Amino acid sequence: MRRHRHVVEHARTLAARYGFAEVATPIFEFSDVFRRTLGDTSDIVTKEMYTFTDRGGSELTLRPENTAGVARGVIGGTLGDRRPFKCFYAGPMFRYERPQKGRLRQFHQIGVELIGAAEPLADIEVIACGAHLLDALGVLDRVTLEINTLADEQSRRAYRSALVAHLEANEDALSEESRQRLRRNPLRVLDSKDEGDRAVLADAPVIDAHLSPDAAAFFGTVCDGLASIGVAFTRNARLVRGLDYYCHTAFEFTTEALGAQGAVLAGGRYDGLIETMGGPPTPGVGWAGGIERLAALVAETGGVEAPPRPIAIVPLGARAEAAALGLAQRLRHEGFAVELTYRGSLSKRMKRANQAQAAAAIILGDDELDRGVATVRDLDSGEQAEAPEAGLSEHLARYAPGR
Repeated sequence: MRRHRHVVEHARTLAARYGFAEVATPIFEFSDVFRRTLGDTSDIVTKEMYTFTDRGGSELTLRPENTAGVARGVIGGTLGDRRPFKCFYAGPMFRYERPQKGRLRQFHQIGVELIGAAEPLADIEVIACGAHLLDALGVLDRVTLEINTLADEQSRRAYRSALVAHLEANEDALSEESRQRLRRNPLRVLDSKDEGDRAVLADAPVIDAHLSPDAAAFFGTVCDGLASIGVAFTRNARLVRGLDYYCHTAFEFTTEALGAQGAVLAGGRYDGLIETMGGPPTPGVGWAGGIERLAALVAETGGVEAPPRPIAIVPLGARAEAAALGLAQRLRHEGFAVELTYRGSLSKRMKRANQAQAAAAIILGDDELDRGVATVRDLDSGEQAEAPEAGLSEHLARYAPGR
């Protein structure tokens, strides 16, 4: 949980620097929100969504991703009417798939969306925010930014025709899944990890030969902008998004440190999404990152601070126990982390203090109470000294969080 919080807090802080205000969307939505945005034939809709009927007969789905919920909020006006609209989110998502390292049925994502800006500068800013976050987490040197263009509709239509012609000529060599994708959503064949499919794709056409001048200029501006601010990237001409509302920039930050689950943060431009959902034509670009995957990367770097070590209070006797309660509250209000030991002899209570990884123990007995002092033992060095009750906070200052 510390690693999880570490990722979210860094993301929240960095997103705010880029002007992304935090929002929260419902954990469940009407199922049509995702069917319309993810496509009836997508694996998420056909195999992975948790869908149920509520008591009123409405069909609801636990959100498998969050962009659709943000878009619905923009269309409905619940997220305001300011454009461009920039938001950050963090929360749980749900997909029914085989659990494995870095992939859970309830997983968590952070993400940003920039809605209402059609300029390539928006793409650059969104990607820069993602790179900045990975750098702040100390994992940027363990990932690779892969980027591609999905171009405009005119270019994509021409490319799709060329790709389909190539795939149909080699259909016998494709996997069954890719043959189905060829009929439903041919661009998704480019995502295949099947070795036979990869062989067919090795000499498949790429989109560059079909770019319109405007699409080529847009992608060139994005690449030049990233280079100008020092965000390193590699071109992956096979990187795609399968739905028609995606266009222009597609990108992924990938790693080899997590096995098969290589993408830790991914996104792209989705200028057609809001129109697909029934809203007005509205450009948009954003990304989402898997918190569990990012936390796993952070764990390997040792970049998460340990929680503050508490001060344990060890009372001996009923009178001391009563005094310990008030002392604990006083120290907590002064900013100290305090652990009370509840029962047992001195040795058992000190064992509990060590189990709590306390930095120091305050030992209170009738003798200390009569004299208005407390015995403070440093649990690392074993050194022990008495401190007056009135000056106890000053004596404990070196154990305060942040010291």
